[in-house]
Amino acid sequence: MAKQRNSTRTSVATSATVGYEAQLWQMADTLRGSMDAAEYKHVVLGLIFLKYISDAFEEQHAKLVAEQAAGADPEDPDEYRAKSVFWVPAEARWAHLKARARQATIGQHVDDAMAGIERDNPALKGVLPKDYARPALDKTRLGQLIDLISNIRVGDEASRAKDKLGRIYEYFLSQFASAEGKKGGEFYTPGCVVKLLVEMLEPYRGRVYDPCCGSAGMFVQSVEFIRAHASGNGNLPADRQAVGKARPDISIYGQESNYTTWRLAKMNLAIRGIDGQIAHGDTFHADRHPDLKADFILANPPFNVSDWGGERLTGDQRWQYGTPPRGNANFAWVQHIVHHLAPKGVAGFVLANGSMSSNQSGEGEIRRKLIEAGLVDCMVALPGQLFYSTQIPACLWFLSKSRFPRPAQRGEGGERSEPGEGPRRDRSGEILFIDARKLGRMVDRTHRELTDEDIARIATTYHAWRLPAPCASRQAGSEQSLPSPRMRGEGGERSGWRSEQPLPSPRVRGEGGERSGWRSEQPLPSPRVRGEGGERSEPGEGSYKDIPGFCKSASLDEVRKHGHVLTPGRYVGAEAQEDDGEPFDEKMKRLTAQLREQQAEAAKLDAAIAANLRELGFWSESR
Repeated sequence: MAKQRNSTRTSVATSATVGYEAQLWQMADTLRGSMDAAEYKHVVLGLIFLKYISDAFEEQHAKLVAEQAAGADPEDPDEYRAKSVFWVPAEARWAHLKARARQATIGQHVDDAMAGIERDNPALKGVLPKDYARPALDKTRLGQLIDLISNIRVGDEASRAKDKLGRIYEYFLSQFASAEGKKGGEFYTPGCVVKLLVEMLEPYRGRVYDPCCGSAGMFVQSVEFIRAHASGNGNLPADRQAVGKARPDISIYGQESNYTTWRLAKMNLAIRGIDGQIAHGDTFHADRHPDLKADFILANPPFNVSDWGGERLTGDQRWQYGTPPRGNANFAWVQHIVHHLAPKGVAGFVLANGSMSSNQSGEGEIRRKLIEAGLVDCMVALPGQLFYSTQIPACLWFLSKSRFPRPAQRGEGGERSEPGEGPRRDRSGEILFIDARKLGRMVDRTHRELTDEDIARIATTYHAWRLPAPCASRQAGSEQSLPSPRMRGEGGERSGWRSEQPLPSPRVRGEGGERSGWRSEQPLPSPRVRGEGGERSEPGEGSYKDIPGFCKSASLDEVRKHGHVLTPGRYVGAEAQEDDGEPFDEKMKRLTAQLREQQAEAAKLDAAIAANLRELGFWSESR
């Protein structure tokens, strides 16, 4: 079991958010006893999900009771479905379970509740856990857990507005992943990695696909992504639900081979009101979306899988750039992703560092063909210790089928399109390399996280590199000018940007100052950036430039000279050292004098130690 975190962290760059998640986790974990974390995960998350839909139901039920005189029927399921609230049958309502929490039959009552909800809500069929009655589950602890969860409200409108359940789910998933160690990586990708992928690809419109979606983290862990696109099932405040349904911007597609993890994904989407086609099955051998051409693909495939059944897929249509080795699935995942990209699609995914340089079993040749085909857009070397599942160093690959020039696109009313649809320059003969290995901060003895500043620095560098020079208004690598997805003020409130002046965002605020998930109908001006001296520059003045030790735009000829190896460290060079202004001769004289002083001090210490040992009889001059 990983050491629990006792401190509350308020930065959105970390996996923990506000205090009640950590407190609830500590109490729930106390009730775990000797149960394995992999098993307990489904017990706890299933109950929290049940409490969520029960809270939303009870709130709507109370409204309908108050409106009975006007003809409302509190027991009509359609009254709830009309408000995108799950119908909860009588035997599944939380009050019913709480009243029986101390009974020996509580496990069977919970199973009956889950079965009843699945029966009356087809979207949840086969998703909820229904094994609470099993003898191995301590019913006393189960009752205590129900009592604990009874004390929190997660599904009422106020809680939905604050995304309470989403934050609890994300925090619990991260803690279970940490507790399970290597197995935890099968269902959870660290939030900072997901945020980095989303910030770089900006998947705000179109078809979004994750071929190995785990617990659906790629779809739900980006706050901007969720706020812009969540709809239905009562997860949005009432005044925004109609808007959300009227303007669906994305379609979500995913697949997961592990059945229990697939159920987590379905629940994780349901609690946020996101409709997605998440299929269960082996992505390589039973592709559930064979005809899909996605605009955005985000993925964290399992690293270096050896038993993926490659021998049964010889000649598969997906292997356009070479047959992947039977003993390693890395380039099977890469080519599966390429196969499912739309003609102008982009992809960002995590792979082991070995994928950037390996020449074993034809991997080098596949990589060469991908590069020569102009698909590789950007490579990012990540810091170590980011993942719960492995200590293997990892990297991010970014592929694009749209590396040629593209003008800015505007909507029907003339408004500026989403960030991912802006102007692009011709990058067909270049690859951007970013070495982020020195970024991030340690959050405990074994795990590191990228901060908001790190994520913004990497993403802004990538965006500036893709833009035509006059449009690259964000200075690559500048830490002062980088907008952040979110941060918290001194009082804990959410703010939109780190800049001293408010920067325009693809999201706008309503008249009352509330954050809106919908796009402004007015063209968005370019944000101002800061120059080297900290002064604000005019829009369009900043542009991408190579930064030794951090980023390098390398030509295809350079990559060829390196044997098509894609390790960023080979290209970005060494970080520039600041000149301290001290002449070399003077510095050497000073350092030499300092060395002599230290040697003299060391000789004195050696003599004192020898004298002490001599007095104790442990030192002889013959030594």
